[in-house]
Amino acid sequence: MAAGGGRNAPVCGGEHGYRAPQHDGMRRDGGGEPYWSRPECRVWTAVLLLGTCLLYCARVTVPICAVALSAHFGWDKKQSGVVLSSFFWGYCLTQVIGGHISDQIGGEKVLLLSASAWGFLTFITPLLTQITSAHLVFMTCSRFLMGLLQGVYFPSLASLLSQRVRESERAFTYSTVGTGSQFGTLVIGAAGSLLLDWYGWESVFYFSGLLTLLWVYCTCKYLLTEKDLVIPIDYLMRSISISKQNKVPWKQLFKKAPIWAVIVAQLCTASTFFTLLSWLPTFFKETFPESKVSTGGGRRAGLPALLSESGVVFCAGLATPCCWAGGGALPLGVAVPVAVVAAPPPPSAAPVRSGQIPASF
Repeated sequence: MAAGGGRNAPVCGGEHGYRAPQHDGMRRDGGGEPYWSRPECRVWTAVLLLGTCLLYCARVTVPICAVALSAHFGWDKKQSGVVLSSFFWGYCLTQVIGGHISDQIGGEKVLLLSASAWGFLTFITPLLTQITSAHLVFMTCSRFLMGLLQGVYFPSLASLLSQRVRESERAFTYSTVGTGSQFGTLVIGAAGSLLLDWYGWESVFYFSGLLTLLWVYCTCKYLLTEKDLVIPIDYLMRSISISKQNKVPWKQLFKKAPIWAVIVAQLCTASTFFTLLSWLPTFFKETFPESKVSTGGGRRAGLPALLSESGVVFCAGLATPCCWAGGGALPLGVAVPVAVVAAPPPPSAAPVRSGQIPASF
């Protein structure tokens, strides 16, 4: 999606000659380095961390309210599962296109456009359920659309940081911003559960949607100028077609073992994480029926996110030195799961040798 290096930095070796796409929005003044200064980087890191937090606040509204929604609309487990899973059908469709458009027009524009859309959708969801009787169809379509809108976030984030953050600081910055996913799960698990207990499930949607819209407004007002928010027509036309110079060498990429390692790792991580994210509130409510919804569901469901916070930042701090040392991130990727996973590996798991991954990756 987004290039991994700075301006004109090859991402998969000099032999392929692929270079990161550039756009004029990378420089406000038309000259100098494209990277943020240290103060700018700190501010943007905090802002994007908050944005990622709000992303997950909006994403987890339905899982937190799943028991209340099922009781309110008379859904069974199968119908609840349809609503919960519909998000991911939309989420997987906009990943590639989101990264490509971000490379052309700027990741910050795509981030703010999508955030304003999903924030507004989250805010009006309780209102729209009052004007339709097909609640299951509406909530399924709403979650599918939410997935489409949020699917561009992390590709846009990768595009933005790859163009504006120095390579030596990129891994730590991206991981710091990424911890917002755990913070968001904790916030909505605690505050959302209290709102659910005190004011009903509608308040959780209002809370999450309003905070997202407020974040978009403040970011546009204080960090971006009017010129930054304009998307020229030629950028849109360039985002439709990829020039030969910037064409991604997919064939060469998919021949690399590290690419498949990342794909498999992401598949395993996401399938486990999102299953827990979607069903833990319901599980705790049904397993501890004597507890209130706030105590038995949302708060306990945030425990995995709480434990993962330190690991994310710690591993990111080690990843960049490992890569710069020439050994790649493989030793870190092997050592960390062994250290934190309590269960033994399955008998069919084959050991991974460091020599299987090229040093360039």
